[in-house]
Amino acid sequence: MAATMKSLFVLALVIVAATCLAAPRGAYGAGECGSTPADRMALKLAPCASAGQDPNSAPSSGCCTAVHTIGKQSPKCLCAVMLSSTAKSAGIKPEDAITIPKRCNLVDRPVGYKCGAYTLP
Repeated sequence: MAATMKSLFVLALVIVAATCLAAPRGAYGAGECGSTPADRMALKLAPCASAGQDPNSAPSSGCCTAVHTIGKQSPKCLCAVMLSSTAKSAGIKPEDAITIPKRCNLVDRPVGYKCGAYTLP
């Protein structure tokens, strides 16, 4: 299982790197996460792989730190990252990912924020 996750993250990294190298300079502009595309920002969720697949697992401290850091940028960025194709390619389920801020006991999480078809608890 761990080897599969590593393989998926390596694949995601290669896809993101290829996309970034192929895109003309400035093509991204300012998105949900500023100048960093959400798919690239999603690589920071690597410590959340198991928590993003199992709503009953306790997120690691590294996962909670990553989610808190991304969430500080904006709830819009956090949603974009959790719903990104990179996160999905890594096996992170959006319905489980949106519960991570609550499972991390983040007091400043955007409770009730609409995240695509999901609402942050």
